[in-house]
Amino acid sequence: MRLKLFLVFTLIYSINSNASTKDDPIEATPDSISKWKETNNLKLIFTQNSFVNWSSGGNNSISGIIKIHSTRNYKYKHLVWSNELKSSFGLNKEAKRELRKTEDLLELNSSFGYRKNTNSNWYNSAKFDFKTQFANGYKYPNTDKPISKLFAPAYMFIGIGSEYFSKKQNLKLYLSPITNKTTFVFSQTLANEGAFGVQRAIYNDEGALVKEGENTRMEFGNLVTCEWKKDVMDNIKMANKLILYSDYLNNYGNIDVNWELNFDLTINKYVTANVGSHLRYDHDIKNKEDINNDGTLEIVGPKVQLKQLLGVGFSYNF
Repeated sequence: MRLKLFLVFTLIYSINSNASTKDDPIEATPDSISKWKETNNLKLIFTQNSFVNWSSGGNNSISGIIKIHSTRNYKYKHLVWSNELKSSFGLNKEAKRELRKTEDLLELNSSFGYRKNTNSNWYNSAKFDFKTQFANGYKYPNTDKPISKLFAPAYMFIGIGSEYFSKKQNLKLYLSPITNKTTFVFSQTLANEGAFGVQRAIYNDEGALVKEGENTRMEFGNLVTCEWKKDVMDNIKMANKLILYSDYLNNYGNIDVNWELNFDLTINKYVTANVGSHLRYDHDIKNKEDINNDGTLEIVGPKVQLKQLLGVGFSYNF
């Protein structure tokens, strides 16, 4: 299953990359000019703290994040096809403490739209989103037992709806009355625990395994996605993305929230600063804590998840 998913994503991205090239860019006529536009960006973000005889105390630390963002977009008359690949990975090392992961994302988004009137900003759209991570995640300082892995979890959204594009306002709004959300947990240990909302394993009174936990969870609901970008100042760009999802079949009205707000400050062509926040809430993701201080993580229920980032680094477009 993992191999099939990987092959599908690779095929989609390869088709887009090949379609964006021109056979003869020198003698291209207006009809032969490619309708594809592509962007590629690589960022390296660093933060560092160092203390020498500092009377107030403190631990030396260094952290780094690598981010890759690529787009392949097609637009011509009645059709629009937007594709986006986002990946990031970050590590932190503090004195007298193990190496810790701070960022981990692999995300692929694809949206295809058709409009009857070329003057309209509304498209009948189909959307595909996939998201997972690269490496194991832990509830630090416990590194003996992973709480997440590659494809555990992974999330896939497939749906149809209407999408509004406004180039002038740098705004995208997607409304879907029917979207399938599939949660994959391809770690049987985590699946048996019922992690990320899948059906947990069944045990008898003696503790023997009767039925293993499910590796997938299917949901059908409505999806709202809004993306807004704005140049706050000449060298400050804001990107705001909000995703709301509610399942028709299970406690409709419980809304999954995924909200990202980022500010990119351009110092020069290659040096940038980044300030960002990421807020998430998913009723199916139960937080785990060591309540009794016995080394065992107990499930305490869903909580608001918040991540913040402030860093300076290098940016390169290719």
